[in-house]
Amino acid sequence: MKKFQTHPIGIDQGESVLFSDFADGGDMWTGEGARERRTAIRFTEPFRSVPIVQIGVALWDVDTSSALRAEVQAEDITPEGFDAVFRTWSDTRIARIRVAWTAIGEVSHEDDWDIS
Repeated sequence: MKKFQTHPIGIDQGESVLFSDFADGGDMWTGEGARERRTAIRFTEPFRSVPIVQIGVALWDVDTSSALRAEVQAEDITPEGFDAVFRTWSDTRIARIRVAWTAIGEVSHEDDWDIS
C-alpha cells in the first residue's frame, strides 16, 4: 500500500495509441514470436514522487484466427512519466492497440518550502 503524507494528491489520466500496424504491414500484424512496443507517456505536470499508475487496453483490433495473447504494463515510472509497454507472442496478430491510463500521487503545493 502506498501512503501519502499531508500533501495534495493529483490524478492525471489519458489515452494513447501504441501502434497501428494493419495499414502498413508492421510486425505486430505480420510477425510471429515475441514482439514488444514501448511508448513514452509524459504526465501533464510532474508528481512530487513516483505515482501509482494503472493501465489497461481501451481499444484492440485483433485477428481472431489464432489465440489472443497480450500483456500491457506501465514500466519505468518516474514523477514525470512512464513507458506504456505492449507485448504479444506466438502467432497472435494485432492490428492496433490503444491504452488508457490513470496516475495517482502526491503533487506539490504552492505553500511547499524548498530548503535545499
